[in-house]
Formats: sequence, C-alpha cells, structure tokens
Amino acid sequence: MSLTELASGKAEEVARVMGICNACRYCEGLCAVFPAMEKRRVFGQGDVDYLANLCHNCGACYHDCQYAPPHEFAVNAPVALAELREESYQRYAWPAALAPLFERNGLWITLLAALSVAGFIAGFVAWHDPAVLFDPHVGEGAFYRLMPHNAMVAVFGTVFLFALLAMAMSLRRFWVETGARGSLDGTTLWRAMKDAGRLRYLDGGGPGCMNADEKPDDTRRLYHHLTFYGFLLCFASTSTATVFHYGFGWEAPYSWYSPVKIFGVLGGIGLLIGPWGLAVAKAKRAKAVKTASASGMDTAFLVMLFLTSLTGLALYLLRETPAMGLLLAAHLGIVFALFLSFPYGKFVHGLYRFAALVRHAAEERRP
Repeated sequence: MSLTELASGKAEEVARVMGICNACRYCEGLCAVFPAMEKRRVFGQGDVDYLANLCHNCGACYHDCQYAPPHEFAVNAPVALAELREESYQRYAWPAALAPLFERNGLWITLLAALSVAGFIAGFVAWHDPAVLFDPHVGEGAFYRLMPHNAMVAVFGTVFLFALLAMAMSLRRFWVETGARGSLDGTTLWRAMKDAGRLRYLDGGGPGCMNADEKPDDTRRLYHHLTFYGFLLCFASTSTATVFHYGFGWEAPYSWYSPVKIFGVLGGIGLLIGPWGLAVAKAKRAKAVKTASASGMDTAFLVMLFLTSLTGLALYLLRETPAMGLLLAAHLGIVFALFLSFPYGKFVHGLYRFAALVRHAAEERRP
C-alpha cells in the first residue's frame, strides 16, 4: 500500500519512520515494535495502526536513535506512534458520530456528565424528601433509601451495556482492519495475557522507561500496575456484591471484613495512587516525547478513575454520617461518566494493545 492510501498524515509519518527504522534496526531488542516491523517491507494502514498500539511509549528508541532530531531524518518513533495511536481510538470508535465530540472536549464532557447525573440524583431525592438526602442511614439497604436498587441497576446497567457494545464493535473493527484474523488461539492468547499482565514491553529493553531524562526507571510501570490491578480489584468487588445481592439476598453496604470491602478498598487505594502517579509522570516527561493535550481523553480517563476511587473511599469512611447522601450522588455521577467515556478514550487503548499483543505473539510463532 502506498503512502497516499494511508488514512492521515500521522499514518504517513509512522510509515516514513518505520521505513527508516527498518533499514537501521539498531533498536530491534528494545520492545515488540521493531521485531514486528522487521516482518514488513511496506506499511499499510492496518500495519501502522497495529504497530502504534503495540508500542508502550517507553521512549527508549528516541534516546537510542542516531537519526533523531536534529538529524535531517528527524526520526521520533515514540511521538509518531503515540499520535497515531491516539487517533486510532477515534477512528475505530463506534458509533463514529460520538468520537469527535469526546476527542475535542473529553475532560470537560466527562466532568459535565458526572456533575449532571450527580446533581440530578441529589436534586431528585431532595425534592421528594430532603431528610432522606441529609439524614444518616445505617444497616442493610442504606444506599437504596436514596435511590432504589432497581432504578440504580436500570440507569447504570444501561450505560454499562452500551459501553460494552460500543467497545466490542470498536475492537472487532480494529481486529479485522489490522489483519489479525486467525491469530487467536490458546497459546497466543496466554502469551499475550502474560505480556500484558506484567507490562513486559514497558521496560525500555530491560533498564526501564525513559521519563524526565535519559535515566531509565520503572516508575511508570509501577503506576500502570497499580491502576490496572486496582481496577480489576474494584471490578471484583462489584461482581462479588452482585453475587451477594442476587444470590444470597444480602444488601449493601457490607461489613469492612467482607470480600466486597476488602477488594474495593485495596482497589480504591490502587486507583488513587496509580492515576495520580501516571498524571505526574506524564507531566514530567521529556518534551521530546510528549503528545497529549491537557483536555484530552487520556487525561479525562485518569481524572475519572481518581475521582471514582476518591468518592468511593470517602463513601466507605463516611457512610453512616449525614454526608453519605451527597457522596453517594457524587460517586454515582462519576461512575456514570466513567462508563460513558470507556469506548472513546484511554480505556479502549488497553483493548487495542491486547489485540496487538495477541497478533505479535501469533507472528512470533510463525517461521
């Protein structure tokens, strides 16, 4: 495929950079991108999208590159791949009409959605009976005195199912258009799961990620792990609560020693430290490898994860005080906005990257 057939200037830049890197191959031991690149002589749209999402943005190749600026070739692989990767989140999004809206104003849209839903819940409860909103509630079913369980499930179940459908459609399109058909089997899936679970390629080839300078460390990988496993623990907490409610008839809130609370508190701590650390590390990264804007979906995802955890932990600590009603409304509003943003921002990046890791594992098995 010629460069004129690529979807954008960002795709053309990745194809140009990969052409130069393919001739040099000095960085082939740094990560999965360069071995995958070496299996290609030309780079079509599916190829560059695959490589962009396979990149973990460790920055090592920029610091090692002999053709980086101020060389006339001006090779900056981390930035070229990151810009195309961010573009791919919108290009593969479903429904496509919503993607530009989130791309331009992602942070403000998610914050506005959170405030709107939280304000609606608090206002609706206060309009019917202010005492319900501001009085303390204790015992099983305390949360449902503010918002009935069935109403809560209807509202948040609907937006969550929409997010799942949108992400499934987006991932299917990415899978097909990057040529990954036939790559999925038990062996490749297991290897991709291991590579993703330990962030194998976020180590700059061994010494760590390049952050504020040319001295590598594992700080970003640690914050990624706290975010990822914190999210999984919170998901486990919610799943366990669902089993308790429907399987045993036990209503929230639960005791501090229940699996629901243990998973939730540990996950919440991870989602406080991880997103905060990633935001700080992002701000401190060397200018040469920085790309995202402050109002983009990358930032929005970190902010919403942090606020979800912050309000959730505050709700746990203050659930038997008059502050519980407002905290519950705020927490539910933020969770609603987080679900709504899933298909159009950084969350879907994890799905595309995992698909890219599956394809890479399959390619490595071929002669």
